[in-house]
Amino acid sequence: MTTGEQPRASDLAQDVLELDVALRAPSRWERLRNNSTARKIMLLAALALVWEAYARSLNNPLLFPTFSGAVFTLVASMASGELLRASLFTIALLLKGYLAGLALAALLTAFAGATRIGADFLETLAGMFNPLPSIALLPLALVWFGLGDGSVIFVLIHAVLWPVALNAHAGCRSVSTTLRMAGQNYGLSQAGFIARILIPGAFPSILTGLKIGWAFAWRTLIAAELVFGVSSGSGGLGWYIFEHKNQLLISHVFAGLLTVVLLGLLVEHLVFKTVERRTVVRWGMQT
Repeated sequence: MTTGEQPRASDLAQDVLELDVALRAPSRWERLRNNSTARKIMLLAALALVWEAYARSLNNPLLFPTFSGAVFTLVASMASGELLRASLFTIALLLKGYLAGLALAALLTAFAGATRIGADFLETLAGMFNPLPSIALLPLALVWFGLGDGSVIFVLIHAVLWPVALNAHAGCRSVSTTLRMAGQNYGLSQAGFIARILIPGAFPSILTGLKIGWAFAWRTLIAAELVFGVSSGSGGLGWYIFEHKNQLLISHVFAGLLTVVLLGLLVEHLVFKTVERRTVVRWGMQT
């Protein structure tokens, strides 16, 4: 349409239609489609249906129980207290090793950020020990610390320490020079510079390290209890799975595995996603 030309009726009608579509409230299906939580729940429901259908077609509960059977066993075992005790034992032990690993990772990262020797020290140790599977250290840990929590916490620290320290160190190094200069121009103290510039700028990498460390700690702990039963038969979820496998109670094995999955999803969405929304998303560092 050229300058001075009157708008045609069809153009006006199209504009009104587009405005109506823009102002119209989204339908229930559109709201579900735009809700990531709803999409994930539907995906999990679809996976559960596939599991149920495959198990029923196989028709061998000793080899692969149905999803409904595993859920029934999970609820019954929780009600009896057996699975709940195992879960609480595992979570308590996991938190001890995870928090100890985070504390050591913070010290190593601070040392690496303070001096070149510290950076070389962290990179050298990480290059040596990060590729080493934590479970491979468990036989030595059993010799050094004996059966019980000490040996498990040792390998948990190894599982958590390197991914957290490396990601935090990489995040601190990636903070832009502009941000660093802005902090210096404001006359921030060393503590203020770290708290207001360095940690927020590096937090996406730090959060990634926290997630990886948490996942590695879970794998290490369950594997330690499965393979070695290091808590002398009084362990957590790994021992629960191992013990019921020996008794050929496969539905209990799947109930234990399902508990590990559910706890992982719970921590991911209630802890890490909440931290992510209130930090990196709120700061505009991630959409």
